[in-house]
Amino acid sequence: MDIQNIGFIGLGLMGGSLSIALRELGNSYHFIGLDHNAEHAQKALQLGLVDEIVEDLDAISHCDVIFLSVPVDGIISIAQQFGSLKETCTLIDLGSTKEKISNSIPSEIRANFVTAHPMTGTEKFGPSAAVSHLYKNRVVVLCDMEKSGKHQQKVAKTLFTAIGMNLVYMDAKEHDRHAAYISHMPHALSYALANSVMKQEAKESILALAGGGFKDMSRIAKSSPNMWEDIFRQNKPNLLEAINTFQYELKKCQNMIEKEEWEALNAWMKDANSLHDIL
Repeated sequence: MDIQNIGFIGLGLMGGSLSIALRELGNSYHFIGLDHNAEHAQKALQLGLVDEIVEDLDAISHCDVIFLSVPVDGIISIAQQFGSLKETCTLIDLGSTKEKISNSIPSEIRANFVTAHPMTGTEKFGPSAAVSHLYKNRVVVLCDMEKSGKHQQKVAKTLFTAIGMNLVYMDAKEHDRHAAYISHMPHALSYALANSVMKQEAKESILALAGGGFKDMSRIAKSSPNMWEDIFRQNKPNLLEAINTFQYELKKCQNMIEKEEWEALNAWMKDANSLHDIL
């Protein structure tokens, strides 16, 4: 498997961190970047995340591997703009939703495409947020692999394994339901927590009293609203199901407190403790 040119469409946290991780493998890859944000593109070049910047899809379409690390609506748009690709070209998207992306890929390039979701990230974004260890020992979910070409499957598995990721396989529909509970709903809760506190408490009180628990739970509310709006839109039915399930549990907690059912509340919390027997 001779890979020489690797393209990155989107040069923020995910694409930039992937570039660093691949460069640390010591292989003689040539990295080509494309980003609609000119400042991000130039910053990525200055940081050495890429070796050159190009201006359009035609200039990056010759790469052996192309990673799409842009918001999920952008992945769909870009996938539909590609013309014909060489048979050995591998396109890998890193989006947090999978079903709509998988179903929207033009049939002409479907075999070129691998739909992947690395279960990693931080609340930071942009090229300066890129770090070498973002993918190390994390899970990457590979979806609908039977729709990808044999060569493309091999390339994706090899690259993700080489940077220390653990491979998990799901169909895209199954992935999106699980991701709603494990990733998307917690982001919605973090935004809600941040807004509820900001509307009740003065900044001085927040600074004085906010401990580790609050900071941990509200940290991801600093994530990009544009990116998460797209994710919430694409996974709307599953996200609403997850939010309704959470609201049911929160209401149960509220009722036990109101009725002073302290033993029941204690048992309910012990049930929650069992989550960490799994994690």
